Amino acid sequence: MQFLQTIYDMVWGVPALVLILSVGIYLTFRTGFAQIFLLPKSMKLFFSRLFGKEEACHGVSSFQALCTALAATVGTGNLAGVAGAMTIGGPGAIFWMWLCGILGMVIKFAEAVLSVRYRVKNASGEWVGGPMYMIRRGLPKAFWPLASFYAFFSLVAAFGVGNATQINTVISGVSATAAGLGLIIPPWGKLLLGVALAALVGVMLLGGANRIGRTAELLVPFAAGVYLLLGMMVLILRCEAIPAAFSAIVLGAFRPEAFTGGIVGSMLITLRTGISRGVFTNEAGMGTAAMAHASAAVDHPVEQGMMGIVEVFLDTIVICTMTALVILVSGVPIAYGTDGGISLTTAAFSAVLGSWVSIVIAFSLCLFAVATVLGWGLYGLRCAQYLFGDGVWRRFVYIQIATVVLASVLHTEIIWLLAEIVNGLMAIPNLIALGALSPELILIYKSYLIGGNHENFYQCQSL
Repeated sequence: MQFLQTIYDMVWGVPALVLILSVGIYLTFRTGFAQIFLLPKSMKLFFSRLFGKEEACHGVSSFQALCTALAATVGTGNLAGVAGAMTIGGPGAIFWMWLCGILGMVIKFAEAVLSVRYRVKNASGEWVGGPMYMIRRGLPKAFWPLASFYAFFSLVAAFGVGNATQINTVISGVSATAAGLGLIIPPWGKLLLGVALAALVGVMLLGGANRIGRTAELLVPFAAGVYLLLGMMVLILRCEAIPAAFSAIVLGAFRPEAFTGGIVGSMLITLRTGISRGVFTNEAGMGTAAMAHASAAVDHPVEQGMMGIVEVFLDTIVICTMTALVILVSGVPIAYGTDGGISLTTAAFSAVLGSWVSIVIAFSLCLFAVATVLGWGLYGLRCAQYLFGDGVWRRFVYIQIATVVLASVLHTEIIWLLAEIVNGLMAIPNLIALGALSPELILIYKSYLIGGNHENFYQCQSL
């Protein structure tokens, strides 16, 4: 455990934080604050596709690609990860998570735009893309080893970040809910739940990108809607505590000891925890969502880039903030210095709405986790195909199924630590690629501002 903590401290030390913040700030100024300028139009486009019917003449639609990306990002990190960030880094960690989200919006915009720009078709006729293709097709040969480096760590992350952490959190949440109702789930019961989840995940993954996209299109809006409705109920009932909650977040970012009694420690811990958990939940800088956005049937890369902005906004600014506020206004004691996890989030909702809500939270958690495993299943599959060829598909799915079962009985703290280590290792080659390809990004963005969709980079009739 100490060895893993040492690696974590190295990966998420000052250099990594500076790299993520620097790329985000650089892209913000290079694009003229695109995440702010395009946000209203992006949200309008999102709602038109949410309540309308979008047709893709081949492959997955732009909205399905967004939902697949959201399936991977809007997961247990929004429920358990936020609670853990607050107990480890204090309320101020949420402030740095917000900063990470604002910068992450432009990073995700760049990832989505460049993934569409450099995507290719595989043997099955599907559009595939992501950082490995951006590096391989957009940068000189000297950078090509970074593509394999990225694909390898993304493949590892598909079993950890996108699978084991999600399933383990579900098992913990269901167990805590059952305990609150006076029931104890034995180890064999957890194993059976893992087997059931593995069967469900296997059926979905074996259906390929189209089935994953259709499932995400149904799961994500429903699960997020239920969770946000519960959160709004809590905030309405405890509205008088909301100003104090925001105050704790902002002041705690610079004086964490004022709220944690000195248990958390330095501002650096608060900063590092907020950014690392922010990256975990919205995945901006990791490049993973680019693999989902690359499959979208769009007329211009910037159209899908706007869906990247929406993705981070909904994930971090809306859902993560909701979780943080619910915890802070609930009055539930926060045990600083330890990873609170899903139990703290569930306790906060239950303290205000009653014990019945723990069942709904457990249900929402299951939906979020399954959606995340599916989204990450696609990412892992794309990386496995890049490294080993298209024939690796079924073998990868079978290993994912086995990982679901194994994760149901693993220790939570170790899984989260490993997940955040891999996150940092993935981010390095992706951020290097984004910085190096920023001139191409600006050219594409300017072409959209000048000519709208008239460039027709990837018209449907040509797919």
